[in-house]
Amino acid sequence: MNRAPFIALDFPTWEMTSTFLDQFSESLNVKVGMELYLQNGPEIIEKILNKNHRIFLDLKLHDIPNTVYGAMKGLAGFNLELINVHAAGGSMMMEKALEGLHAGTPANHKRPNLIAVTQLTSTTEEQMRKEQLIPTTINESVLHYATLAKHAGLDGVVCSPHEARLIKEHCGNDFLRVTPGIRLAEDHLADQKRVTTPQMAKEMGSSYIVVGRSITGAVNPVLAYERIVHEWEGKE
Repeated sequence: MNRAPFIALDFPTWEMTSTFLDQFSESLNVKVGMELYLQNGPEIIEKILNKNHRIFLDLKLHDIPNTVYGAMKGLAGFNLELINVHAAGGSMMMEKALEGLHAGTPANHKRPNLIAVTQLTSTTEEQMRKEQLIPTTINESVLHYATLAKHAGLDGVVCSPHEARLIKEHCGNDFLRVTPGIRLAEDHLADQKRVTTPQMAKEMGSSYIVVGRSITGAVNPVLAYERIVHEWEGKE
């Protein structure tokens, strides 16, 4: 899988998405989340694929195991790179999600990598303890979910860069650590709490990074993307 940063296409319409993508002359890794997918339907995936971009479908499925199985079986028909569930849905749900992907992936396609969300990067430890009633540290919670995901056969997790090295040590280098919450040093954090720069994320052990507003909200998105790639890849 191409190691370039995933750009979060957090737009409400295809027109806005297409205008943004047309600024780039290369194939990109992009993330399609709930806002874009739910307001435009599955055809948004085909439209992006037709522009030769690679997709992380970020729907964070979380439901009873059979429902997630059926949803994943259907979504497997797209030629996706990554797709995810919430680890909080439990081991059986994650196992059924993986079964659904295997059942629905066409013979001429590679199965999408399946990853699980641990704790959202907008969640603080205080909030986790107060609202989720999880009386541990956020690192312990994230590692627990990562371990469940690995035992369920998943390919990795979504986590903050701050937890990436811990997960790498316990789950192995091949277990993916996909990290959102990436900002350039001068950017506003918005609703993200556990964030880092691309260079810091690399040093902390991220496998892939997801970048949104630092690129999509930039005056020159192409230059912003190139800067992030340079930091992520360690280029001078």
